[in-house]
Amino acid sequence: MRDAEKLFDEMRKRKLVPTLVTYNTMIDGYCKVGQLQAACSLRERMKAENIEPNLVTYNSLLSGLCRAQRMEDVKRLLQEMEAKGSVPDGLTHTLFDDDSCSGDADASLAPHAEAILKGERMNKHTCCILLNMLCKEGKIEKAKQVLDKLIENKFIPNETVYNIFVNGYCQGGDMNKAILTVEQMEIRGLKPSCITFNTLIHNFCETREVDEAERWLNKMIQKGVSPTVETYNNFIDCYGRMFLFDRCFHIIEEMEKKGIKPNVVSYGSLINGLCKDGKLLEAEIILGDMISKGVFPDAEIYNMLIDGSCMAAKIKEASRFFDEMVKNKISPTLVTYNALIKGLGREGRVTEAEDLLLQITSNGYNPDVITYNSLISAYASSGNTHKCLELYENMKKLGLKPTIKTFHPLISGCSKEGVVTVERLFHEMLQMDLVPDRVVYNAMIYSYAEHGDVQKALALHSQMVDQGIHAGKATYNSLILGHLRDGRLLDIKKFVEDMKVKGLVLKADTYNILIKGHCDLKDFSGAYAWYREMFDSGIFLNARICNDLTFGLKREGRLQEAQTISSEMSARGLDNWITDENLSAAVKM
Repeated sequence: MRDAEKLFDEMRKRKLVPTLVTYNTMIDGYCKVGQLQAACSLRERMKAENIEPNLVTYNSLLSGLCRAQRMEDVKRLLQEMEAKGSVPDGLTHTLFDDDSCSGDADASLAPHAEAILKGERMNKHTCCILLNMLCKEGKIEKAKQVLDKLIENKFIPNETVYNIFVNGYCQGGDMNKAILTVEQMEIRGLKPSCITFNTLIHNFCETREVDEAERWLNKMIQKGVSPTVETYNNFIDCYGRMFLFDRCFHIIEEMEKKGIKPNVVSYGSLINGLCKDGKLLEAEIILGDMISKGVFPDAEIYNMLIDGSCMAAKIKEASRFFDEMVKNKISPTLVTYNALIKGLGREGRVTEAEDLLLQITSNGYNPDVITYNSLISAYASSGNTHKCLELYENMKKLGLKPTIKTFHPLISGCSKEGVVTVERLFHEMLQMDLVPDRVVYNAMIYSYAEHGDVQKALALHSQMVDQGIHAGKATYNSLILGHLRDGRLLDIKKFVEDMKVKGLVLKADTYNILIKGHCDLKDFSGAYAWYREMFDSGIFLNARICNDLTFGLKREGRLQEAQTISSEMSARGLDNWITDENLSAAVKM
């Protein structure tokens, strides 16, 4: 805007009078960069110079005010438009479809709604904007009251009005009323348009009610309304999310037969589904196919391929797609970098992952919570708790609010730092109004168990259950570990019975904890009892723990049990787990 301002000032110095087009260009620029005060000042200067604003002026100002959530100013500007007889166009209406207008629409436009309910008249365009905003805010019943009053005052709803309500009911999940609205529309002699059918089809596809979506597609064709690329894209996206790729391919073929060219969204939905299903080769084939047909991938499609490759631990492939993206002059986005950071972190390549932070900032982006969560998770997996805490503090300094997913790796990773550190993190999390989930509770319970504070572990377990979060196998494993560390053997069987009652099948991890815990307490009789149950369930014991148990039994002179373990391991083809020399050494101890 600085260059534009210099030119504008130069015009004034040379006594050249700015035209309406000049003012509109400057106002639009200011609104796009969020300098609303400057835009409004120019609007006042226009008034002083008797230059009347046109629809372009109003649309630019409305767009900026909506983005800034200044809904009272929006209301005043709409009133000014109405007073000057400036009729809103399609662009004006789309401004109020934007999510940026949400949050305050009902409060700011309540006077308009109340005025209509009292019998005051307004032009059709203003009424449509009001109804649309009320529906977007979920105030659909209020919108219905307003419409009923408008109809009483001889207002005749058109197709646009009915489409507003169809969309409103769909967004609220009330498909019965959405369909009823379409039927009312037809009773009044109005023909449902492509927008009407696409709205219904989109919602049914979103909820994976694909049979209903197909039914409305057939009805659409029967009514003489031709499906558009957007219609078919809904189905490709839906079937892609369901991993029904044959259906996706069939739809693309059907589109091409009807002369409807699949666009970047069509191919993107298919590629996204293939990547999520781990079918990376097929996704790349589709990429080549779309390029051969003159449809060129955008950043979003490359992001899908990069993320899919990273999820499959194919970092080399992800890097290749990244290089291809840059070669094709497609700028990587923050999503691109976040996918690579997450992928590199999962592979333990934490230094490379953190190096991408510099690339993010050098390319004009700011790292977000996802960036930091991925890095914290990577360093937690590598055991570098110091770096985890450093990144956590850095993100707070940058004004990024940690999410519950920030604390998942942070608490579990920092457990070895001691209870004081994890308790501090847990309390900070609560102060941020974040509600602990199962992962956080399990990490905290494990930390207390690991450090021998059984009472706090049990207290958190009770709190977890009170919150409606059921204890899983990880929870019970931690509680068993804590009680073993504290030498409280009487409660162990109760926990195991609880697990079985809840349908939690004991596997190697639980048995290893039980047997090792008893061995550590020199209770080799108890350890052997758990070994028997484990072996009879077809589960093999960890070799090191097996050695500990055998040595312990030997020390107590229980050679028969020790020999039984040795024979059973050998019978299962695991005769290298322990040597005779080790057994002899155990006897001598």
